[in-house]
Amino acid sequence: MLSKVLEKSTCAKCKFCCSFRRCSLWETPLFPENTVEKLERHGSYQFDMNDDNGKYGRMHLQDSYNTDDENEEAPCFFLDPDKGCTLSYEDKPFDCKIWPLRIMKKDDEYVIALTPTCPSIGKEPSDELQKLVDDGLGDVIYDYAKTHPFIIKDYKEGFPVLMVRK
Repeated sequence: MLSKVLEKSTCAKCKFCCSFRRCSLWETPLFPENTVEKLERHGSYQFDMNDDNGKYGRMHLQDSYNTDDENEEAPCFFLDPDKGCTLSYEDKPFDCKIWPLRIMKKDDEYVIALTPTCPSIGKEPSDELQKLVDDGLGDVIYDYAKTHPFIIKDYKEGFPVLMVRK
């Protein structure tokens, strides 16, 4: 979805968004229930299921840490260190498809915001990224969130807002 502003090869080399410190587990991608069931049938993956705002699963990464170091990172189950993401487009979580964008709730509004820690995009949205959001990607994200409200995160200070809706 973001190929106009972020090349897949750039993401495959970086992999920043595919590993998680304990403090960033809130960023772990969320999988719809039917995708969780499919992935669990075909592999030895463990998900934590939740039903707040819809049934979804989050990768259970807590057992993937080897030390007590809070800066240790655990990779996504589906990250191949050489090839990048091994999930099909169909199974890839929407969170991953729109990274480094997020839909967030800020007071009584829903915002599309940029995750400012993405090493490839940077802390501020480019004109090209803003145009992509304005020219339809923003509508796609809002529409998906209407039917999958579990992807809506609470707003975090410092995330530049690209679009706002009530």
